[in-house]
Amino acid sequence: MSVAYTVLLVAQAVLGLVMILMVLLHAPKGEGMGGIGGAATMFSGRRGAESGLDRLTWGVFFLFLVLCVLSGFGIVK
Repeated sequence: MSVAYTVLLVAQAVLGLVMILMVLLHAPKGEGMGGIGGAATMFSGRRGAESGLDRLTWGVFFLFLVLCVLSGFGIVK
């Protein structure tokens, strides 16, 4: 195993953990069980911070996807 491949695997693991944490930071989108009792808060919230977090999460996702393709097709050995 080369050094580049080891670095690629470590970067994939770190990006995977970062992506999990970022998804957990997102606010829930739906009403869930709160909609049954009339306690729905679907149209209130902090949309500015959520928009930035969305963009960052998608960026991490695409970087993770590129690293997966590089390692999956054996481009980095």
